[in-house]
Amino acid sequence: MKFANAEEKRKYLTEAPVEKLVCKLAGPTILSMLITSFYNMADTFFVGKINTQATAAVGVVFSLMAIIQAVGFFFGHGSGNYISRKLGAKEIKEAEIMSAVGFFLALLSGIIIMVVCLIFIKPLSYALGSTETILPYTITYLSIILFGAPVMTSSLVLNNQMRFQGSAFYAMIGIVSGGILNIILDPILIFGCKLGIAGAALATTISQYISFFLLLILIRKGGNVPIRVRNFKLSFHYLKEVIRGGFPSLCRQGLASVATICLNHMAGFYGDAAIAGMSIVTRISMFANSALIGFGQGFQPVCGFNYGASKYKRVLDAFWFCVKYAFLFLVVVSAAGFVFAPELVALFRKDDLEVIKIGTAALRYQVVVFPFGAWIVMCNMMLQSIGKGLKASIVASARQGLCFLPLIFILPKFFGLAGVEICQMISDILTLAISVPIGFSVINEMKKQENT
Repeated sequence: MKFANAEEKRKYLTEAPVEKLVCKLAGPTILSMLITSFYNMADTFFVGKINTQATAAVGVVFSLMAIIQAVGFFFGHGSGNYISRKLGAKEIKEAEIMSAVGFFLALLSGIIIMVVCLIFIKPLSYALGSTETILPYTITYLSIILFGAPVMTSSLVLNNQMRFQGSAFYAMIGIVSGGILNIILDPILIFGCKLGIAGAALATTISQYISFFLLLILIRKGGNVPIRVRNFKLSFHYLKEVIRGGFPSLCRQGLASVATICLNHMAGFYGDAAIAGMSIVTRISMFANSALIGFGQGFQPVCGFNYGASKYKRVLDAFWFCVKYAFLFLVVVSAAGFVFAPELVALFRKDDLEVIKIGTAALRYQVVVFPFGAWIVMCNMMLQSIGKGLKASIVASARQGLCFLPLIFILPKFFGLAGVEICQMISDILTLAISVPIGFSVINEMKKQENT
């Protein structure tokens, strides 16, 4: 649906039936997340045809890519949440300033990350979990990937700002176009041009630049708040709002990266096959969860706009709708993942039986608790969208931080490799226990506000 201006969009988001609204906004975001996750897996799939060390190297570098993405989500969600609430409250100028603050800070941060990491690339590779046999592949892949850091962070800001303004379709075009290009370029550059793992990195970096320039064009359409240099006003107020809205994302994404690094180190005690197997499982799990996250992203602008307009019942109606249908979807995904776990892992490394064995066990442990994500993810997105920064940060930090990090060092001491494989499952169970009381405290608060 096209909107002539921000007011017309605000009216639509605060008055249309929430179930249809969430589904309409979630369609493009689900597709965006699936394509993004799919092209992340594409590198693993094609590189897996080179050797086990190359497969492991992609998994090692992915943890740094997750940190770069965490920075992008920090500024994207921090600015986007604020923008949606201000548009809901009809404060257009505030939204315009925040759009510029979020974008330019993300671009600058990406440049700093690129320069610093290129200078210290070898010690960084070891810190990420490389072994001596994996190191040459890691350095080759990482040295090219880093040139995409500035556009990776700023593209995520553009994508999330559009999404929080209800322009999920335009956001989808920018992300999906780059993802499809990455999938096309991977076999051409890896095998056709005989560039090996460097071809995979080059395909990813080229696609990220294409996405960036498309998003720059598309943000000017659909009644979105434009990004203008003159609106950039760096002050404590806007920094505080970015931190409040974006810190939960930084916790979630940043800790996910730290968790992956720790996972690589602990798996490394059991050989390159263990690192490769756990890397494959991480990619498969992310692909499965991408649809859930996309569905939740369709909920976020509905949540932000209506909370800003003090329409709390609409926020709660949308939340319960998302939890219910996400749970049903994840039950189906969980069953399919458990049954077909060996075949899924073998897609990436069919010639290495040890990788398949390790990956199958880890994947089956993880999919058993997939349905818990319906509450955990939707609760976190609701808390973040309505500005409950501290509570959102606790929930966001729990799954791969507060719970996962202690477990990844404790469980292998008692259960060996099996301790590495079951770590995420135990972490998800504990995260659910943490998020339920936090979520209900805010739900009850909104119920009281609605009744006053």
